[in-house]
Amino acid sequence: MSEKSSGDERGRLEVEALCKDYETGHSPLTVLDGLDLRLEAGDALAVTGPSGCGKSTLLHILGTLEPPTSGAVRIDGVDPFALPEAELASFRGREVGFVFQDHHLLPQFNVLQNVTLPTLAVGGNETDDRARELLAAVGLEERLTHRPAQLSGGERQRVAIARALINRPSLLLCDEPTGNLDPKTAEVVADLLFDLQARERRTMVVVTHSEELAERFENRLRLGVVAGVAS
Repeated sequence: MSEKSSGDERGRLEVEALCKDYETGHSPLTVLDGLDLRLEAGDALAVTGPSGCGKSTLLHILGTLEPPTSGAVRIDGVDPFALPEAELASFRGREVGFVFQDHHLLPQFNVLQNVTLPTLAVGGNETDDRARELLAAVGLEERLTHRPAQLSGGERQRVAIARALINRPSLLLCDEPTGNLDPKTAEVVADLLFDLQARERRTMVVVTHSEELAERFENRLRLGVVAGVAS
């Protein structure tokens, strides 16, 4: 959506004629229908629309968690769905960071351990230093040994953001990242998302029901009841 050139930077996202159908036992249910999208490295996009219009489905496809029925997705020129399953899992671990409405932190691990968990799948180096840097950036450098139950909701979501960025992914995908937070905490978490996305120059796609959050984005895509239609 941006007119700037991405050059050699990571994070270019191209979506062409994307369709997703689900079998319902009678006739296929079309959730996404012919969606086109292009983001350059460092772009940030808000995706809005009513429940059931395909917002989370789009995010799952962009994150390679499920394949499209038809159409193409390319991340930095790579079609992840053309990769063998083992390579796809590795690609996802390296190139995509996820932040969900629920933080999904593991309760038995402390903050530092939760943030470094994604590195186990990709064999990252200097993981503790990287995790400490990110936790300092989200204001939790004094909470490294705390467990999730000892943190507030906003603090847990900040840990989740740090975890999503630990592997330096090309794409940061967020599904209702402020949905479970009170308005003041939601604003703090949104500020952190934008700050880290700009600082690390990650391409970010955020699904949200919050019009206040969506209005902060230069790029916005609204999916209608017939998904794939932007307005």
